[in-house]
Amino acid sequence: MEDGNQAMKLYSHPMSSCSRRVRLALSLKGLKYECINITSVGDPELLKLNPMGYMPALVDGTTVVSDSYAILLYLEEKHPQHALLPQDIIKKSINYQVFQHSASSEYNFSSLYWGNC
Repeated sequence: MEDGNQAMKLYSHPMSSCSRRVRLALSLKGLKYECINITSVGDPELLKLNPMGYMPALVDGTTVVSDSYAILLYLEEKHPQHALLPQDIIKKSINYQVFQHSASSEYNFSSLYWGNC
């Protein structure tokens, strides 16, 4: 975010586990953000930011990041305080494996109800 006083905006669905994952990370890192609840995958405001309609979408100044995993990595790199991942590369790789496994399993189930995650 270019302006240090401007809060990030998170476009999310209240019931989306992908959105909850990002809200949790923002909270753990102590970052200010505005949550904009999107109730439809076809919401015009969301489609303007992300034509694929994926939720969540994070707006940080002029940067838009979609997909919860990409958002988590973006936040971890840009805001290293209160790290979400261990510094040890072996432990970090295990975290990546667990996340990827749970995300791929979760997507198959949640997409039936919430559209793209």
